[in-house]
Amino acid sequence: MPLLEVRDVHTYYGNIQALKGVSLTVEKGEIVTLIGGNGAGKTTTLRTICGLLKPRSGSVVLDGKDLARTKAHEIVNLGVAMVPEGRGVFSRLTVAENLDLGAYTRSDRGAIRQDLEMVLRLFPRLKERFRQIAGTLSGGEQQMLATGRALMAHPRLLLMDEPSMGLAPILVESIFDTLREVNREGTTILLVEQNAHMALQIANRGYVLQTGQIALAKSAEELQHDPMVRKVYLGID
Repeated sequence: MPLLEVRDVHTYYGNIQALKGVSLTVEKGEIVTLIGGNGAGKTTTLRTICGLLKPRSGSVVLDGKDLARTKAHEIVNLGVAMVPEGRGVFSRLTVAENLDLGAYTRSDRGAIRQDLEMVLRLFPRLKERFRQIAGTLSGGEQQMLATGRALMAHPRLLLMDEPSMGLAPILVESIFDTLREVNREGTTILLVEQNAHMALQIANRGYVLQTGQIALAKSAEELQHDPMVRKVYLGID
């Protein structure tokens, strides 16, 4: 049984249809990437999975449980955490306070301390900035903080929305290296990313989303050699 199964999902913004029958699966332990152009429906897919949007039809199933009637905060309790596009850190709070908020649904204090130690090991810059106001961090540091905050929820499934956006190339490599390590430590990842080259390097499988529909579903290696993907998303003729 997949950890996540999205089945024929149709999601709307008012009368505008954003997802037109999207189906995908994510197995436990995988990194799966969702690539596509602006407006393809990538963020809408993540927002539908985590309960911020409800599909008009279709279903989202997490480890055998249909999430149709589950509220967004309850989905967090079930083990899904999202790092939103644009980071979304609490700019007036400290790094420490942002990380604390990531664990707000939890009461297992010993495990929370262990996860904090893990996050500070993954992102040593956050340890250096622990008492600093989040709004004064660089873009790369804010991305680290947003990811660390999500990890403090101890998710089984981590949803990442455009983690490389606006970052210098050296920071992009650092973020993706960290995602590999997070995955090695047992967290399954669904990654939305316009930098298809980097995404396909770390993913096991990938989906190409075009105008709200899945156009391709292949292994990451196969997608790297697919003529359409090479031309449209990798810039290789």
